Amino acid sequence: MTITKEMTIEEMFKKFPHKGPKLAQELTNAGLNCVGCSASTWETLEAGMYGHGKSEDEIQDLLGKLNRILEEKEDLTTVTITERAAAKYKKILEEEGKAGWGLRFGERAAGCSGFEYFLDYSEKPKSGDLVLESSGIQIHMHHKSAERLMGAVIDYVDGLQGSGFKITNPNVRSSCGCGSSHGY
Repeated sequence: MTITKEMTIEEMFKKFPHKGPKLAQELTNAGLNCVGCSASTWETLEAGMYGHGKSEDEIQDLLGKLNRILEEKEDLTTVTITERAAAKYKKILEEEGKAGWGLRFGERAAGCSGFEYFLDYSEKPKSGDLVLESSGIQIHMHHKSAERLMGAVIDYVDGLQGSGFKITNPNVRSSCGCGSSHGY
């Protein structure tokens, strides 16, 4: 399946919820800053782009980027933190006087779709934790979450519409419109 310019924003997120955060970021990068707004979900990608003054070439460029995101393969045997996210986390640790600490990654029941992620400092693993390593960062995660979280990618995005750590998880099957919660 591919994304076409005739698809609505809502259709795109319903068909590819596991790629939702990355797709939303790419749409935002293309100037569709209202992607999380409920008023824009009924628009086709083409109508949204034309409504923001974009050309046919820009639409085709965006379609190429979106479909490349769909083609990306995930490593379902681990949790990955990108180099950009690792560098940001190390900088934060340094500023907080916690250099060398790991990253606690998990989820809790919340939101309209069931779960939300959390990231926190972790000086050392807790009993029952899996310890993974990615980009020089130890990731501590409770073993009961592994089935749902393995394959996740933690990235850091810095943009006009906000900065922060963004998580993409291939196990997610549904997500809320605002992107703050997800379900399996």
